[in-house]
Amino acid sequence: MQMYLLALKPTDSVTEGFLPAARRLGLSVTLLTDQPAAHRATGADIEILDCDVRDFRAVIGRISAHRPPDAVFTNSDHLQTQAALAAGYFGLPAKSWQAALRTKDKAEMRRTLAAHGMGDVRSAEILAGQDPDTAVAAIDVPYPCVVKPREGVASEDVVLAEGPTELVERCKEIRERRPHAALVVEEYLPGELFTLETLGDGRLLHVLGGFRTKLSPPPYFIEERLTFVPAHPEPVRAQILRRLDALGVGFGACHTEFVVHEGRARIIEVNYRAIGDQCDLLLAELLGTELFEHILRTHLGEPLPAVLGARTDGAARLDYPCADRAGTLTAAPAPAELTVDGVRLTYRPLRAVGERHELHHTNRDLLGVVRATGDDQESVDRAVTAFVAAHRWEITP
Repeated sequence: MQMYLLALKPTDSVTEGFLPAARRLGLSVTLLTDQPAAHRATGADIEILDCDVRDFRAVIGRISAHRPPDAVFTNSDHLQTQAALAAGYFGLPAKSWQAALRTKDKAEMRRTLAAHGMGDVRSAEILAGQDPDTAVAAIDVPYPCVVKPREGVASEDVVLAEGPTELVERCKEIRERRPHAALVVEEYLPGELFTLETLGDGRLLHVLGGFRTKLSPPPYFIEERLTFVPAHPEPVRAQILRRLDALGVGFGACHTEFVVHEGRARIIEVNYRAIGDQCDLLLAELLGTELFEHILRTHLGEPLPAVLGARTDGAARLDYPCADRAGTLTAAPAPAELTVDGVRLTYRPLRAVGERHELHHTNRDLLGVVRATGDDQESVDRAVTAFVAAHRWEITP
């Protein structure tokens, strides 16, 4: 069977998760990307074609001129709508392109939830080309508030503002880096940050658990640690699932971020794809199920089993050592695979020794990933803490 996979830059989710799963399923994979050289450099043994994957018309044309498709799939935040439109054009199983657009566009997500009586987050949109001084003066959002690109990802240009003067400054800073970006301003949501991971086939929706997320101190929002949560309290779970249903989410994988405060769950954003930053690799290992294969099978039109057979008694944690200054990484641990007191621990660098980087105040500042799975949280926490304490990440200005 022929699967077309849409991608921008290479990611661990694709190279270590979906491509090996496609091989195990016996699929013929053609990768469509606007960065073919970067994907060839990973050593991927698949057909790679150059394509303007951000344009659904280019995707449809490239596929139509090549081999007939049995599935069109992407795990990219930026390409969900394009993949859904292309799959729909060829009559293949797909996410609703409307749902893909609603979840990608944070302003449209808020409008959709409000239309369903779930407008529990005050927000406003600053359109591309709008003057920040004028726009902020007209905004009815309480302070402190958060400003971010309307279609951004991975903490990129997400920042807290304490008042209108600071909000204008933050908007102008973002506009310097993204001159044509529309922005969303939302009230700051107090509480604990969590995720919910789901997998559906359009009729059946499995909840795979989620994570509790530790963030860097404000004004930025960098993920420093994620701890697995096998099951959220039922009232919290129900609140999030109602909102996903209102957005039309229910096919393939979805990663939802939300805050819980005094029992009230409010969505921050919905990423209509599998969780990234190696959390999906950890989740597959922890649950002991064919997670990546199940996701691909839904896009081939196969129904999900009523019971996934996933393990429900495991513990897991990911830590992300993070740069605190600009400079050259001069010392860092090598990749590692360890078993410590029954805990399986993996370390993967995200930046090579000798590389120089500026400080971005985003997930691009992450230096590596420590991920661990085991039978109990205490043992997992102890193993991760000991590994981080035993190694050095040094940056020379």
